Amino acid sequence: MKKVYAISGKRTPIGAFCGSLKGISAGKLASIAIEGALASAKVSPSILDEVIIGNVISAGQGMGIARQAAIYAGIPKSVPAYGINMVCGSGMKAVMDGVAHIKNNDADIVIAGGVEVMSQIPFILPSSIRSGHKQHKMGNLTLIDLLISDGLTDVYTKHHMGMTAETIAKEFSITRKQQDSYAMTSQFKAVDAIKKGKFVNEIETVNVSQPRKSNVFFDTDEYPRKEVKLSELEKLAPAFQKEGTVTAGNSSGLNDGASAMVLASEESIEKYNLSPIAEIISYAQSALEPEMMGLGPVNSIKKALNKAQLSISDINLYELNEAFAVQTLAVIHKLADEYNVSVSSILDKTNVNGGAISLGHPLGASGNRILVTLMHELNRNKKKSHFGIAALCIGGGMGTAVIIKTVT
Repeated sequence: MKKVYAISGKRTPIGAFCGSLKGISAGKLASIAIEGALASAKVSPSILDEVIIGNVISAGQGMGIARQAAIYAGIPKSVPAYGINMVCGSGMKAVMDGVAHIKNNDADIVIAGGVEVMSQIPFILPSSIRSGHKQHKMGNLTLIDLLISDGLTDVYTKHHMGMTAETIAKEFSITRKQQDSYAMTSQFKAVDAIKKGKFVNEIETVNVSQPRKSNVFFDTDEYPRKEVKLSELEKLAPAFQKEGTVTAGNSSGLNDGASAMVLASEESIEKYNLSPIAEIISYAQSALEPEMMGLGPVNSIKKALNKAQLSISDINLYELNEAFAVQTLAVIHKLADEYNVSVSSILDKTNVNGGAISLGHPLGASGNRILVTLMHELNRNKKKSHFGIAALCIGGGMGTAVIIKTVT
């Protein structure tokens, strides 16, 4: 079977909701990650075969975010680009598509990325106004928040994603204390990683200057809470259920960000003298009941391990998207149970530099971002690291996973 490699991976710093990146369009933000990935890979845009960009809510961003990003990044207009929406899995699905296209000889070098500018997601009027529905000929209209309706609410159960987390908390008997403790650890890891410069090589600096003002460069994730204390997390009220355990403090944030990877075939690596940083070993996707969407990574990880003919003990690092602390803990507990290993054997290798609770969760970018972070962390510890898994749950009841291997 044809081998596929990641030549580089770059991401923007993750912006807080209505923070430093709020004024940059999705197409432009994605182009910054693409330019960074191309420069890092030493790949000329002229040899690209296609661009694939994941994004969840494109309303108000203009036609074809992927195409916008490609053109803004200086990629020849002869190179096709398309977008993909698999909710939170969009940025990872872009990689899976890119790998498949290379394996099927439909492409040799592909940009795969993801982007979300949640700060710019619009409010809309009901669609019935367009057709002149009689009930809207007179009277007031209610604005609909697309961030909530299209990004955070399950269509089938009508539940906010936070309610699916509450369901999992009950199913696995995971306490508020366990969730807050996990969230606190995520914050500590992220702050520590930033202090030690662990994200420097994966972050592409963004110029966030305003017209006629001096240059302002954004180069550090701004969402981590540097001074947060466990006692403060414990005081937060439940966010989704009166007697619930899921809070804003033990959930992921609403964020802005973009991420991109350069994927290439073995033949193109030799032809253009490229230097890969990881091999894409296998990938998988799965689906389950929408109300249990948080467990989506479990079957995806199992399928990816089977395809790669690996056992869970072969995995050195995990990047599990922290949609919610309870969801991440449930995935780890479920995997430990099914593979008959200790919880700590997985937990200790998971999100060693923090996760979405501390770093943030720009929906369409996160699946790609965790792969980029995983690649860089694996390469930082080549003597100890070999295989890594990135996986995430997906609204509507799905999951994706990708296994990568360091290149020596």
